[in-house]
Amino acid sequence: MSQRQRPVTLTPEAFEKLEQVSTATLTSQLDKHGFRSTFLQGLYPLQPDMRMVGYAFTLRYVPTREDMVDELYDNTKNVQRLAVEAVEQDDVLVMDARGDVGAATLGNILATRLRARGARGLVTDGALRDTPGYRKLDFPAYVKGAHAATSFKVHHPLEMNVPIGCAGVLIMPGDVIVGDGEGVVAIPAQVAESVAHAAYEQEQFEEFIQQKIAGGASILGVYPPNEATKAEYEVWKQSHR
Repeated sequence: MSQRQRPVTLTPEAFEKLEQVSTATLTSQLDKHGFRSTFLQGLYPLQPDMRMVGYAFTLRYVPTREDMVDELYDNTKNVQRLAVEAVEQDDVLVMDARGDVGAATLGNILATRLRARGARGLVTDGALRDTPGYRKLDFPAYVKGAHAATSFKVHHPLEMNVPIGCAGVLIMPGDVIVGDGEGVVAIPAQVAESVAHAAYEQEQFEEFIQQKIAGGASILGVYPPNEATKAEYEVWKQSHR
């Protein structure tokens, strides 16, 4: 159980639904809620078959400078290390690396520690090192690239759990982060519960439509649906509960 105050805590039902729906469906529902920029562009999963749902815990890097370099990584002062030990159950560590892949933002040993602390995954718009090791972890990771060099070559960790930009999207601490084989969506905390339920309902309906089209139905009157198709769906839904 988190000791940090989050802006929202999802119901178990909503959390379970977010573990099933696609990021594509979520972007559609977020559009309906008025949120247009929610998909983190240019990132890819190291393990495409894994799902990720959790609450954003953010880490902001700035460009390094010679007088700021911490080559020894002081665990009592280095903000990267402090963030790793501050992450809590069900968090997703989201890192703002300014899209710079000139050095890694994290390695697989720290990712292993995040997993042990109960984190649900990590996201960076920079690079990770030790990516072959990541692929052996039962831990989702989304990245812009891979780089063997340690972070201090390019990045200086400045702040944690503050508003950041990651892959062109604003991430607020406590936003709900969902990842699948296509990528990552950030759901603003205040709409996460309603979006979860609406997305699940949308996917049920689209499963019905998919079955009709696969069975030879025309898209006319089906996709988008007319009233007859909607009524047919209601009957179908009752038999698939």
